[in-house]
Amino acid sequence: MRFEPNVILALLPTLTTAFVPSAGTKQASSTVLPVSIGLGPEESIYKSAKDTLVAGVDYEIPNHEEYRLSRRSKLDAECDEWFQTLLDGDAGCLGDIATSAKTALETLPPLVNDIEKPVDDPEWTPYTSERLPWTPLTPAFGTEVFGLPTPRRNAETWRHFDVTGMVRKQYPLKAAVSGLDYAAVQTDLQAKGAWLDDDACQGRLVYIDGIFVPELSKTTEWVTNLDAPPTDEAARFLSRLTDGFTDKLACPVPCNDEMLTSYKKLSGPDHSLGEPYGQFAINTQQGTACFAALNTYKTVGVAHVHCPAGHDAGLSDHEAPKPVLIVNAQTGNGGVTSDDGTNEQSQQGVAYHPRTLVVAEDGSRLSVVQSSVDLDSADFRPKFYNGYTQIFVKGNANVTHSYLEESSGIVTPGVERPDDSFAEGETSARVLEAARPTLQDSHLEAIDVHVMGEKGAYQGAVMALGAAGHSRVALSVSLLQSEAFASVNGFSLAGGAQRADIKTNIHHVAQGTSSRQLQKNMIGGRATGSFRGRIRVERSAQQTDSEQLSRTILLSDKARAWAVPSLEIIADDVQCAHGATVSDLSEEELFYLRSRGLDSATSRNMLMYAFAEDVAANVDPTMLGDVDGQAGLQKRIIRRLENLVPQGERAIKGEFQSI
Repeated sequence: MRFEPNVILALLPTLTTAFVPSAGTKQASSTVLPVSIGLGPEESIYKSAKDTLVAGVDYEIPNHEEYRLSRRSKLDAECDEWFQTLLDGDAGCLGDIATSAKTALETLPPLVNDIEKPVDDPEWTPYTSERLPWTPLTPAFGTEVFGLPTPRRNAETWRHFDVTGMVRKQYPLKAAVSGLDYAAVQTDLQAKGAWLDDDACQGRLVYIDGIFVPELSKTTEWVTNLDAPPTDEAARFLSRLTDGFTDKLACPVPCNDEMLTSYKKLSGPDHSLGEPYGQFAINTQQGTACFAALNTYKTVGVAHVHCPAGHDAGLSDHEAPKPVLIVNAQTGNGGVTSDDGTNEQSQQGVAYHPRTLVVAEDGSRLSVVQSSVDLDSADFRPKFYNGYTQIFVKGNANVTHSYLEESSGIVTPGVERPDDSFAEGETSARVLEAARPTLQDSHLEAIDVHVMGEKGAYQGAVMALGAAGHSRVALSVSLLQSEAFASVNGFSLAGGAQRADIKTNIHHVAQGTSSRQLQKNMIGGRATGSFRGRIRVERSAQQTDSEQLSRTILLSDKARAWAVPSLEIIADDVQCAHGATVSDLSEEELFYLRSRGLDSATSRNMLMYAFAEDVAANVDPTMLGDVDGQAGLQKRIIRRLENLVPQGERAIKGEFQSI
């Protein structure tokens, strides 16, 4: 590209793309604008320059495609290569739906300038990002190679996550199930609290390393496994992507005299998110779209729950429906034995992609429990779990959803202690944690909920208790009809050297909707945990009632936490509140318990369990079990909390209220 040096300083702050000549065109004029240094031209000069535009300039429009990779760093390239490795190989069971998902990943977003529309245009907005005609257009971060944004260390949605550590572990192998003793597997699942007998559940779908196991499952007319693409409404639901990349809302939303259908145009031009692959929209996303598309392309079985209209509607408010249990169990080696002829057997990882689709028809009551657990195994390979759960709630339906993540074993206790505090000859906890095999595991889950009927209700409880080195659960709830309600409760436990991430998005679109959210996090050892909760209230969602609270306990001086609650309110008749706290366990409460004869460790553990109980109480009661039993959720939580009771005295003490 070429510029006239005597006018370039004046034109840089003033020239816009209202005039964009075709490639190779040269424009010239006898008028020369004065040079302005520092503050730019005066207002009168700016106006005249915008009218006449290109006085005396000589330039060429660049080939924008040549600059598509210009901002991609070396680590960004590693992220794209890592994702390509996951995408390589054969498609799963969803046929044309899988093909469409891969097409979305491989179709690059166009490099289009954001040109300001005329003032009299109904979609005019001053919030545009026009580029100068000679400025190369570059894609948003993460979309240089793929049509959906892939992970980036500096991207807003991945800011507090260890992207570098995750992408430097490869998972090229495909899971396989063979030679399992199903009786032994059932016994193992029962011992781990991930089993319900036939008379205690309405259906049971068991998957081992992402592969359906009919021998251990209980299927019905509406609780089934899909191993072929459906042709009915389920096909439309399965083809949806997250983060607005499926622009059409799950159902039309009434707003005054019109029906809203476009995700990107909600709240008018001044407040809309715009194209999902734009940088502004990507900054507000959860980063799940590429993994949702990957799951759609790769999954080999879909746990399909289609609850019929009016099912269990006659139950009283105090009666809970029998749950549908969906178990995703993982073996130590993903079913890939060490004699399969590949190189570096112990280093290559296995990827699998569990998929769940839940549809609750009008007036139905449904309880769904998802459980992710380990199976006893002597062999080990790194595993990449990429789950995608979709839930659609129709008119006056009520769905209770419990998500229990307890995979990848248990973290090493005492990691917060310095190495010199261990006895001579004793291996430090940090060394043991670094050598823990399941620290190489990655667990990603996207939960996408749409309440698409009037008076529909969704009540979710997420218990993230696993010990994978990289764990990330992203939950999104869209309230699309009046009087829709969502209750979102979450508990995240992290220790050792884990990186745990919880993301939530509650999207109020229709008028008169309400939501309640309680997120509790407990971080010990040298772990890092983050919570990013977003509530967005569209202009159409007048009379919204929403509350959000995040509370985090740091158990050790070496643990780190980020809590980022946020409200985006565009409507003007709402009642919304949010808050966040980060603290230690209360010294006053610990003193009270110790004055009653309890030792320090027991006192801390009691306070830790009381902190988690608020969320655990929202889990389906059939999974809670008895406190004295070994398989119930309460007992399992206690064991994990006892493992994380901080050792030694804190460096920083103060008066905190922990519960």
